[in-house]
Amino acid sequence: MAMDMDKNYLQISNALKQDREKLINRFDDFPVIEFMRQHSRILDTYFQQSFEESLVGPRLGLNKNPYAIVALGGYGREEQCVHSDVDILFLFKKHIPKEAVSLIQEIIYPLWDIGLEVGYATRTLSECIDLARKDYEVLTPLLDARFICGMSILFSDLMTATREKILNKRSKNIVDWLVKTNTDRHQHFGDSTYLLEPNLKEGHGGLRDYHTMLWIGRIKLNIRQARDLEYFGHLSHDEYLAVTDALSFIWRVRNNLHLETGRKVDQLYFENQIKLAKSMNFINANGLQPVEKFLGTLHSKMDYMKQRHLIFLSEHGHVKKPRYRRNRNAASSFDKINITNGTLEFSGAEAILGSSELLIHIFEESARLKLPLTTEAKRMVAEFGYLVNERFRSSDNVVNAFEVVLKEPAPAFNVLREMFNTGFLVRLIPELKDIVNRIQYDEYHLYPVDKHLLRTVQAVKNFGSDLDESGCILCANIWKGLKNRKLLLWAALLHDVGKGLPEKGHSHRGAEISRDILARFGYNAADIDTIAFLIREHLLLVKIATRRDIHDEETAIHCARIIKKVSRLQMLYLLTVADCISTGPNAWSDWTATLLRDLFLKISNILQKGELATQQAVKTSAHKKEVVLASASSDTEAAELEKLYQYMSPRYLLYMPDDEILNDIKLFRSLGDRSFVWNIGGNEAVNSRTVRVCAQDRPGLFSKIAGTFTLSGIDILNGQIFTWRNNLALDIFHVKPPPDRLFEQDRWHRTEKVLNDALSGSLDLSEALNQKIKGDRSIKPRASKLPHHIVVDNHSSSFFTIIEVFTYDFPGLLFTVTDALFSSGLDIWVAKISTNVDQVVDVFYVRDFDGQKVDSEDQATAIKAAIEERLPRIV
Repeated sequence: MAMDMDKNYLQISNALKQDREKLINRFDDFPVIEFMRQHSRILDTYFQQSFEESLVGPRLGLNKNPYAIVALGGYGREEQCVHSDVDILFLFKKHIPKEAVSLIQEIIYPLWDIGLEVGYATRTLSECIDLARKDYEVLTPLLDARFICGMSILFSDLMTATREKILNKRSKNIVDWLVKTNTDRHQHFGDSTYLLEPNLKEGHGGLRDYHTMLWIGRIKLNIRQARDLEYFGHLSHDEYLAVTDALSFIWRVRNNLHLETGRKVDQLYFENQIKLAKSMNFINANGLQPVEKFLGTLHSKMDYMKQRHLIFLSEHGHVKKPRYRRNRNAASSFDKINITNGTLEFSGAEAILGSSELLIHIFEESARLKLPLTTEAKRMVAEFGYLVNERFRSSDNVVNAFEVVLKEPAPAFNVLREMFNTGFLVRLIPELKDIVNRIQYDEYHLYPVDKHLLRTVQAVKNFGSDLDESGCILCANIWKGLKNRKLLLWAALLHDVGKGLPEKGHSHRGAEISRDILARFGYNAADIDTIAFLIREHLLLVKIATRRDIHDEETAIHCARIIKKVSRLQMLYLLTVADCISTGPNAWSDWTATLLRDLFLKISNILQKGELATQQAVKTSAHKKEVVLASASSDTEAAELEKLYQYMSPRYLLYMPDDEILNDIKLFRSLGDRSFVWNIGGNEAVNSRTVRVCAQDRPGLFSKIAGTFTLSGIDILNGQIFTWRNNLALDIFHVKPPPDRLFEQDRWHRTEKVLNDALSGSLDLSEALNQKIKGDRSIKPRASKLPHHIVVDNHSSSFFTIIEVFTYDFPGLLFTVTDALFSSGLDIWVAKISTNVDQVVDVFYVRDFDGQKVDSEDQATAIKAAIEERLPRIV
């Protein structure tokens, strides 16, 4: 008999396996909600057949001790995704018999055998209630419980007891716990609408937000299904349809992710995003890659779920209001806008129809009084958005109101974000429509374009406040003294508006778009020119600071000629800092901040004092000579120092501080017959080390030092090369400190030995690096797959050829490129290293071995080919 039953269960489980496979193979034939429902019912059939055919069941005494099989969690909600867990409760009325173990083996083991993830619990009715009362983690699955088979009256008893003994008595505590758990979950998994790799289930805007709404509805309203949220008036009909649409898309993405990975997974990692975009039939559109279109759609759906979730909690009094100082006697400036319980609302729909400008005045009051809008007010703004037309946009009252929103600090909540969320801001500025939820598929831009713009505006407003993320006193002082802040804030809001169109060159395109927007709002020509300039040049400072030698006088003069005015420079600097902060951690670091500040000060000096560079350089050099000679302790030493001073290059003397020149002289004197000497200094303010290497100049010296650092696991941030006329090389590197500070000196001692061996020829750096980096050297970018790109620039500098290498970071990159340049007969004088984003930009100032620029087309082509040949392939 046992063998017959085993055979019977094998047939039942095989039938389940086959039915699942057939259904999954037809996944694209169904609406996703129907697919999940059918998947759940296939499982129901297995449990029902197993119950009927059970050999153990009759021995359990069903009449004396009834039991039931109950679906929990997602299976209970009939939301069974491809590889979701199957959660089951074996519920007994009085006690758990010994034969229950055999029942579980009989029913659950076959599911494990076919690869299903099954979670089960075996409890009596009283145990369920006691545990659920003590542990709300046990309670929430019961809220989704669904009867499958067995004694249905027992399931009814469970639901009745749960309602009467727990939910009716502790609803407030349970909901408070749910809301707190939700908040903790959001903090842990993050806001999915702001993440490049969102969690489809646990992140803010994910499926768990919907589940929380459902659970609160079941606890407080005793709803049975999601549609009841509409019937009870917590969602309008259109809102219910929009929620269903958003959930359907997220569920389809989740199921496709399960199919792609072959397992349960909720984190949408980079490596799966392009594949999912393809499997879900996204195509190139409006200049967007399929994956960007896919992610933009996903972000919009998750953003909608996030907003509905927050509104639902707010309506039920479970949104913690931000702390801010509020005037208890605050009054609205508009008769038809009322203040109720610390929130703003319209007096009624007819008020808006009578004066459509109330749609923006309520946001103006929100910014001025630091009060949020009620949920109903937000709904009304969205519903009456059609009243925003050309006449509305050109009204002086509207422009003035928007300027208030733009300029008012927003420490408690972001009014501009609420204008975006209600759709009002896009109605007011239609050109923003194309950048809403627009994704740039790389690891550099952390946020969709629209959210990046809002963060940039907020970052500007935060300068000098407790919320200032720049840590820059200079920024705070400039902001404090800025006379016309609204121009900078407009530029911050619109600086990436050009990304909404497919053509390249978003800065110039955005500048032209902004002219149309600002003219429509009635701004004068001078203000429009300033804002358009800031938008057009918003990448100038950061590109120059990270890709050019800011110690080269030509660099600052070039920027000064573009910017022309100190006031524009100040606004451009603040916009650049805010833009970097708001792009993501890969765009803003202490090192970037230092480079930008130094460049700003150099340009500012030129704009204030004019281009009297030669005269100033002579004075600077003469002063430094006096300092050097004053350090001598005798006439003999003074004569020696004067001779040494003549060896120093003008570029070195112009930009090296007095104290560092004196330290370099000491370093030179300690060289003697050694291959090199170095000095390692720390800069804790920017978390870096400065390594000054003094050595007899030789071809390829910079490349060998770079290779040594790579071999020793030391990341280079920046590098400069100064050659004195006595054939001395002073190479200065800014590097990241070793991760283990306790053993930092040991690391530097080992690195020193490696460099000695490399310079003496006893160590083949290329071979050593190949040994360290064994195996496939192909590059697998996590996000965008832009090709290698090499630029040879003979225009930006009068004395050097500038070579830019756009590629991806990999171990030995700097050595690979610099060794290729050395093999091409080039000396490197300055290196700008940028290895903290998904695509690296390394820039080198070079001359050939005869000290000349590389200005022939044939030479440039050969250099590009030499570098390209050394770079790994992209897969």
